[in-house]
Amino acid sequence: MLTIFTAPKPFRGHIAVIQKNAIRSWLKLCPECEVILFGDEDGVAETAAELGTRYVGEVKRNEYGTPLISDLFAQAQRLTTHALLCYSNADIILMSDFLQAVERLSHYKRRFLMVGRRWNLDVTSLLNFDSGWEDRLRSRVRREGILYSHKAMDYFVFPTGILGSVPNFAVGRAGWDNWMLYRARELGVAVVDATTSVMAVHQNHDYSHYNRGAVGVFEGPEAKRNVELAGGLKYLFRMRDATYILTPEGLKRPLDWWHLRRHLDTLPLFHPSLQLPAQVLLKIICLSHALRSQAGWTIREPEEENRE
Repeated sequence: MLTIFTAPKPFRGHIAVIQKNAIRSWLKLCPECEVILFGDEDGVAETAAELGTRYVGEVKRNEYGTPLISDLFAQAQRLTTHALLCYSNADIILMSDFLQAVERLSHYKRRFLMVGRRWNLDVTSLLNFDSGWEDRLRSRVRREGILYSHKAMDYFVFPTGILGSVPNFAVGRAGWDNWMLYRARELGVAVVDATTSVMAVHQNHDYSHYNRGAVGVFEGPEAKRNVELAGGLKYLFRMRDATYILTPEGLKRPLDWWHLRRHLDTLPLFHPSLQLPAQVLLKIICLSHALRSQAGWTIREPEEENRE
């Protein structure tokens, strides 16, 4: 049904623990998914052999030695044996609701990009994946987990080949995940937020794997280049730019004032000739918003969480 691929960090210390947890959760999915681990970082080949996944050691890299998203996606699309692909960060635990969401969405849409917010959770040891592991983990996430921001995406599900070529983004650096939503929108692909249907668990970690730390990941030269390759900040979309929401009741459009305003604000990116009409309509909406506020009516803005 699905091929999940990723480029893990070196399997050292805590990172090794949480990456093994994530990959084991993918292998527990039913129906069984194909899993491909990319890269020759420490322990990747050994982990692939231990867990029984496919392994590809050779990956194109930038001058900093960081794997390129373009090559990961291109190779995964050549190697996959399934019609659907999923790129996931190697610290994300996926459970049965993930494949259920993919299956449901496949019935609604042929061309889609499924994303979702993650639940942050402190995990310090290898998980027990025996009977009942999902129920135990879900209960723990409800007690201890924190639903993270709309800003970051940690998994992408899409039909093979639907997004075309991808720029030479550096994996694990800021910006490229946000551009993916713009790319799908540009191609007329349905961008679907599956947060309410999928509990994706991100195992918290530090950034000691990168010599520049968290600042380098989000603000360093590779992150800045990712933004440049995307075309600039205006092409970095967030989860709230999704065109659909996958709910337990079905696929729904996010129809509210905020999304209408955002749609008009970004419309010229896709249709430059509509820039002036969009600006006029946007001013009308802002004026309406101001008048409603003066009258005591409020338009609720979507909640925004802070980065860690």
